[in-house]
Amino acid sequence: MKLKNVFLSLLSLLVLSTFSFAQDNTVRGFIFDDETQEPIAYAKVILKSKGANPTTQGANSDLDGFFSLAQIDKGFYYISVRASGYIEIKDSIELKDVKSIQSLRFDLKKPEDVKEIEGVEISASDKSKTTEVEISMVKLDQKGLERLPSFGAENDIVSAISVTPGVVTTGDQGGQIYVRGGTPIQNKILLDGMTIYNPFHSIGFFSVFETELVKSADVYTGGFDAQYGGRISSVMDISYRDGNLNKLGGKFSISPFMAKAVMEGPLSKSKDSNSHAGSTFIFSAKKSLLDYSSRSAYPYVNDGTGLPFDFTDLYGKVTFKGDMGSKVSFFGFNNNDRVNYANVADLNWTSSGGGMNFLLVPSSSPIYIKGHLNGSGYKIFFQEDNNSAPRESSINGFDLGFDFTYFLKNQSEINYGINLGSFNTDFTTFNSAKTKIQIKDNNTEFAGYLNYRLITGRWVIQPGIRLQYYASLSEMMPEPRLAAKFNATEDLRFKVSGGRYTQNFTSASSDRDIVNLFYGFLSAPNSVPSTFTYPNGKVRDIDNGLQVAWHAIGGFEYDFTKHLSMNVEGYYKYFPLLANINNNKLYEDVSQFADIADEYKKDFLIESGYAYGVDVLLKYSKNRLFLWGVYSYGKTRRWDGFEYYTPLFDRRHNINLVGTYAFGKKKNIELSVRWNLGTGLPFTPTTGYFQGEDFSDGLNTNVNTSNVNELSLLTGTINSARLPTYHRFDITLKQNYELKNKNKLEIIVGVTNVYNRENIFYVNRITNEKIYQLPILPSVGVNYKF
Repeated sequence: MKLKNVFLSLLSLLVLSTFSFAQDNTVRGFIFDDETQEPIAYAKVILKSKGANPTTQGANSDLDGFFSLAQIDKGFYYISVRASGYIEIKDSIELKDVKSIQSLRFDLKKPEDVKEIEGVEISASDKSKTTEVEISMVKLDQKGLERLPSFGAENDIVSAISVTPGVVTTGDQGGQIYVRGGTPIQNKILLDGMTIYNPFHSIGFFSVFETELVKSADVYTGGFDAQYGGRISSVMDISYRDGNLNKLGGKFSISPFMAKAVMEGPLSKSKDSNSHAGSTFIFSAKKSLLDYSSRSAYPYVNDGTGLPFDFTDLYGKVTFKGDMGSKVSFFGFNNNDRVNYANVADLNWTSSGGGMNFLLVPSSSPIYIKGHLNGSGYKIFFQEDNNSAPRESSINGFDLGFDFTYFLKNQSEINYGINLGSFNTDFTTFNSAKTKIQIKDNNTEFAGYLNYRLITGRWVIQPGIRLQYYASLSEMMPEPRLAAKFNATEDLRFKVSGGRYTQNFTSASSDRDIVNLFYGFLSAPNSVPSTFTYPNGKVRDIDNGLQVAWHAIGGFEYDFTKHLSMNVEGYYKYFPLLANINNNKLYEDVSQFADIADEYKKDFLIESGYAYGVDVLLKYSKNRLFLWGVYSYGKTRRWDGFEYYTPLFDRRHNINLVGTYAFGKKKNIELSVRWNLGTGLPFTPTTGYFQGEDFSDGLNTNVNTSNVNELSLLTGTINSARLPTYHRFDITLKQNYELKNKNKLEIIVGVTNVYNRENIFYVNRITNEKIYQLPILPSVGVNYKF
């Protein structure tokens, strides 16, 4: 109750503060697509004063189409609005008062003939390069996602994330990613402000997200600002668009991999022809078809038994829009996934939830307000084989947050907000000694943050602070953040960032597992050793398993030409506190074993570690041709209190090459290719075998007569060997047909793993049976959009 009262008091204070900021002249508004009424992001707004010595100010619209020009002197101004692919709007405005707020709305139209705007290319990233730090960040949108080769004739955000600098995927199956030395549990995945606990399906080609709905996807691989917290490695912030306010539309598609449908349209519209207020809906559904199609389409896979993957994703949203851009949305989702790897594992998980978010622009305040309230749940079941004990994990929680933005002159701004969240976890597993570990927890977290972005001269400086309070642990964790950029020339920019990050989540699987299919959650454990010894001999007292990281990143951007650019970043992540499943546990943590070291009776171990590396990105984009080349070098090490070891995701070299070219006068034929090479991942070699003993009768077990029919392994130094190099080549060809009434038909032909590379997925240590990643998979798909 005390935490609730603190939250309500701070919220009231922040709301009142929206009316206390200095109110000089402010020109602000929203920019929309005239046809769909969707907001246009990264449009350029220029305000130019009238007179002998005119002054000019500019701003870019954000993802909601909102722009703001602050501290404007009174007078007469010319205003122009431009966006790539739209006809420019020119208008004028007069500010008669010393202090006022002028709210505007612009609806941009697309030309009938695309040639009318050829050469008037306005790049959002080009402008933001000089006004935002944008370090360790990749911006994606629907168009960018569709440029990449598709898997199974279906585009998915997975293909874009997997070619992001610093990202490592362990293969085609398992569906998890590792970012610059961090584990999947240390990645925060957001959809319209809601945490998605497991965004990737077991077949590594597909996520729970619908590409057709993606408005933006921002991937932060480190050094993210104070707005984000609760994870120590990376953030993926995904936003969906709203439904079409003007007409009913949709998309249907089918391929051997899946069938999906998207429907959208208006629910109500204002009777006033000059009003843009109304409500919309959008709904998407996709269902895996591999259970039905793979036996006949791919008879050579798994000895004719097909691909064992099955998943279903459902999503729906209703949005109510005001005339001047304010809106509120209500949404819900349900995802499930099931896979049965023959002789390896049986796994299934479900996830569901819903919530609301809103955007509010008070008429009498220069503050821009966004908020969200949502709740969701996730449950996973995993069993390695019929004889092993199952593992189960579930998490349920809610999240409430408010974000405020105050715009300053020259595109400087202040961002601040608060967040309240609560979740409960239920986790059951067995360690290598077959000792049962069961943990249930309830947790509450409260956070507040402040960011200040100052643009002065050639500098962009962004300090920030986040205060994260973990109520269940009675821990207040300050998290300072700092980022800066120096625009040395128009083409060369240097940038740095760093900060402290904490999280109250621990993985329900060990980072030492050979194949990590189980993706469960638990809160920071209390069953940890009371002390931890660092490599330099320093001993630290430990109260809980709260995880902590420090990031330090530096790099530069260089534009060779308007169409060719390079981004180089070096990073170092230090993890002073990490928690991991204790595979050494042999005793229960009871008074009977008080003289036994904690390392043999606690459920979890404390570890530390570090990761460092360099990421290089080359990007070329002009007219018909798009090229994307990434090279990543990385090294990750962990210290468990006794020795260093290499985690299973430590990939030393990773290369991703992507190319897309559009053919034909109408650019309606598109060829996309991708080649990925990753050096071998580490594994623990087998050095011998012996007849095991399960001590089923406890101390009364007679080892001379028990004759256990079980073979046990002797293993070498942990992760001291390397798997063979992974590489794969994919190709996709798309043909678009323009039908009547602007309906579109798209035929997609694709081949995954073109040269049928046998990449290792799993090796049975007893039988030495090898299970490979997915073989060559040709596919044909059809999309119909109306």
